[in-house]
Amino acid sequence: QVQLVESGGGLVQAGGSLRLSCAASGGSFTNYAMGWFRQAPGKEREFVANIGRSGVTTYDADSVKGRFTISRDNAKNTVYLQMNSLKPEDTAVYYCAARRFWLGVRSTEYEYWGQGTQVTVSS
Repeated sequence: QVQLVESGGGLVQAGGSLRLSCAASGGSFTNYAMGWFRQAPGKEREFVANIGRSGVTTYDADSVKGRFTISRDNAKNTVYLQMNSLKPEDTAVYYCAARRFWLGVRSTEYEYWGQGTQVTVSS
């Protein structure tokens, strides 16, 4: 059983930056591909970015490409999401998720989820 705890959310002005962290415990971190998803009020949860087990392979959604960067530190069992040039439409609860072995872009593919962290971008 993998436990995931996100941190780093908050309120930021448009154009600003935040770095989200997700600390994993309870499993072998390097067995899991990791993903970030977000959910705005009244909307479905959407894929943001994912990263493979070694950290070499990453994939970003078009809406965040060039602004967000996913990374992981396997020694610290932590995955990060660096968010730059934030826009009001990035406002959402951000969730990290773990999937055994393989990358995925659908929320249904991920087995473990954190509780989420709120990101609010003011205009």
